[in-house]
Order: sequence, then structure tokens, then C-alpha cells
Amino acid sequence: MVRTRNLHPGINLGSTDPETHRAAEGIVFGFWLFLMADLVIFGALFATYAAMSVQGIAQGPTPADVFDLGSAFLETMLLLGSSFAFGFATLEMKYRANVSRLHLWLAVAGLLGAAFVAMELRDYYIMATVHGATPSTSGFLSAYYLLTGTHVAHVTAGLVWMLVMMVQISVFGVSGAVKLRLLRLGLFWHMLDVVWVGIFTFVYLFGVVS
Repeated sequence: MVRTRNLHPGINLGSTDPETHRAAEGIVFGFWLFLMADLVIFGALFATYAAMSVQGIAQGPTPADVFDLGSAFLETMLLLGSSFAFGFATLEMKYRANVSRLHLWLAVAGLLGAAFVAMELRDYYIMATVHGATPSTSGFLSAYYLLTGTHVAHVTAGLVWMLVMMVQISVFGVSGAVKLRLLRLGLFWHMLDVVWVGIFTFVYLFGVVS
């Protein structure tokens, strides 16, 4: 019998669930197209911020005046830790599909992601109340809030999606359809990590150094 290799840009389920692996080929590839379109939006926001951080400061504060590099670094660690925990959830889904352990890893990923959102909102509050740095203060701050706020909105949507998946796992178990949704959520969640590393490097590190 001839075996056909089915490949897709996601975790390989061929050894544990060949049927779902075959179904994932087209579905996950299609989701990658969605992610690339989403990255185009972030690319435009990065380009806008790049221009405004130099030309749009006006009489307002500079990046070095308002950014807390220590807080941004801790937020980075929280989001990377959340992505790491989601990776364990994905491995659990692939090899053992234990509902309790899958819930545990998703809960850890969700809590770390929620802590990231809470810290980012705290930074907004401090910037606005202590430094008077609101979106209307300058073009630079408008671009900053738009870029980071779009990312926070994505993370919040991912947390809601994660909660929905935990409910679906409880109701349907680790079925093929649930696995496909977890695969897509994983790609989305890791993509947000990549975007945030870009924000931390380009916005926070470069802003404070320059």
C-alpha cells in the first residue's frame, strides 16, 4: 500500500492521529494565509510608529521619558512563558490527550497571558496619569497606543478563544475538530509572541537607547 505524505505548516499529528493530520493540511494552511494578512496590519502599524517616533514627538515626551523597560521586559517574559505553556498543551494534545492535563496547561498559558494584558494596561494608566502621555498628546504616542493596543486586543481575543477551547474540550473531549482548532489557536498565540518581541526590541529597547 502506498502511503501519502500529508504536510502542513503546523504540529505533525501523522503518527498519532493520521485522519486529523490529513484534514489539517488545507485548514491550517488557510489559517496561515489569515495570519499573514494580520501581519500586514502589524507591519503598517510598525511603519507608522517608525515615522511618528522621530517626526511626531512635537512638544510631548520622548520614548525614553515614558517607557519603563523593566516592566516591558517582565511582560515579554510573561508572554514567552505563556507560549511555552501552550507548547506543552499542544504536546499533551498530540501524545496523550489527557483532558485534565490539557486543561492545566491551557490554564497556565491563559493566566500568564492575562497577567501580560494586566501589566500592559497598568503601563497605559501610569503613562497617562503620571507622565500625561495620552494618545492625543502627540503623533508618536498615538502611534504607540495604536500599535501596542492592537496587540493587546489580539492577546485578549486569544484569551477568549482559549477559554472557549477549554469549554469545548470539556464537552467534546479531544476530538479531531477540537485538535484542529487548538492547532490554529497555537499558531495565532505564537504569532503574537513574535510580534511582541518585535515591539519590545523596536519600540522599547530602541526607544530608551535612542
